[in-house]
Amino acid sequence: MNTTRFFAYAALFIGVLSVSTSAIFVKLTSAPPAVIAFYRLFFSTLLLLPFFLTKSLDEIRKMSIRDWLLSVVSGILLAFHFILWFESLRFTSVASSVVLVTLQPLFAFIGTYFFFKERVSLVAIGSAILSILGSVVISWGDFHISGLALFGDFLALAACGLITAYLLVGQEIRQRHTLTLYTFIVYGLSSLTLLLYCLLLDYPLAPYPMEDWYYFCLLALIPTLLGHSLFNWSLKWVSTNTISMMILLEPVGSIILAYYFLDEILINTQVIGGGIIIVGIIFFLLEKQILSVMSKKVKE
Repeated sequence: MNTTRFFAYAALFIGVLSVSTSAIFVKLTSAPPAVIAFYRLFFSTLLLLPFFLTKSLDEIRKMSIRDWLLSVVSGILLAFHFILWFESLRFTSVASSVVLVTLQPLFAFIGTYFFFKERVSLVAIGSAILSILGSVVISWGDFHISGLALFGDFLALAACGLITAYLLVGQEIRQRHTLTLYTFIVYGLSSLTLLLYCLLLDYPLAPYPMEDWYYFCLLALIPTLLGHSLFNWSLKWVSTNTISMMILLEPVGSIILAYYFLDEILINTQVIGGGIIIVGIIFFLLEKQILSVMSKKVKE
C-alpha cells in the first residue's frame, strides 16, 4: 500500500470515529431536526471561510458550469440527507437509524458501476453482504417496536440513498478541485438549502438553550469538518465504494457512545452484529490490498 493510500484509509478511519458522534449530539439537542442540520452546516461554512479566502479565490474562477451544477446538486443532497436522518432519530433508536443510514454499499456499488464503470468483485460483494448482515443483526429488535419506529427506519433508509448520491457526485468533482473549495461551496449551498427549508416550514431559528448551541458547534467541528471533510478528502484517492464500506463502522461507534452518554442498553445482538460488520470490512480491505499487490506485480 503506497503512502498516499495509507493516509487515505487512516483519514477514513478518523472520519468514521468522528461521524459516530453525530447521532449522540442530535439526540441531546431540543431543536427541530432541520434547524440542527442548518446550524451544523452554517457553522461549518463559517469555520471554513478564512481558509477559502486565503487559498481558493483564484480556483473558484476556474470552475466550469458543470462543476457549479454538480456542486449545487451535492449541496442539496447533503441537506436533505441530514433532514431525513435527523428526523429519523425522533422516531427510532440511534442503533437502528445509524445502521440503516450506513447501508451505503448497496447504493454505492450500483452507482459507481453506472457512473464510473467500476466493477465490483464477488469478494467485495460478499464482504458488503456480511457487513450488512451485521447491521441487520444490530437493529433486529428495533423493527418490532412500533409503527413510529418503522417510519423512522424508512426515513433513515432514504437518507442512506441521498448520502451515497452525495458521495458519487463528490467523487467526480474532487478529481478536479481542492478539498477547501469543494467543501466550502457544498457546505454553504447545503446550509442555504436548509435555511430556506426552515423558513418555509416556519421552524424558529432562535431562541434555544445554551446547551443546544454547544451541540450545534460540536456537530460542525467533529462529525462535519473532521468527519465528512475527511471523506471528501479521501475521494481523490479511493472510491465511493470503499468509503461506503468504511462508514459501516459508524454504528459500532455510535452504539458504544449511546451506551455511555445516552444510557441506551447494549444488547447481545448489537455486540454480535458489530463483530460481523468488522469482519466484513476486514475481508473487503484485505481483498483490496491483495488486488493492489497483484496489479503491481503484473506491471513489473
